[in-house]
Amino acid sequence: MPVPATKRRILVVDDNLDAAVSLSRLIALLGHDVEVARDGNSALFIARSVRPDFVLLDIGLPGSDGFQVAEALRREPGLASLKIIAVTGRGEEEDRERSQAAGIDYYLLKPVDAPFLESLLGKAIPSD
Repeated sequence: MPVPATKRRILVVDDNLDAAVSLSRLIALLGHDVEVARDGNSALFIARSVRPDFVLLDIGLPGSDGFQVAEALRREPGLASLKIIAVTGRGEEEDRERSQAAGIDYYLLKPVDAPFLESLLGKAIPSD
């Protein structure tokens, strides 16, 4: 795969190990740096230290769900330009509406279309 014009820092958050590994491998193949968290608390800890450009966030997490994690990320100082992409199997309209209210920028259904994801990761990110 070609090297992206801009290498991004990506955080994948998914409690399903196979899904997390698959998505993180795809992102690495696209030429980006990737970290993985398996729950909301780990996601917040990693986001504070790594300062990712994007978070690919499963909605159906144990404990704090993806909506709660997104809301917490939006309250974090220094993460104003972070783009949050829901990557979920939940396609109900209510979930899409809740994602917008929680500050999620994009809502993708599993399985993710790799070329579309690559185009999203290539979008410009404003500075904080």
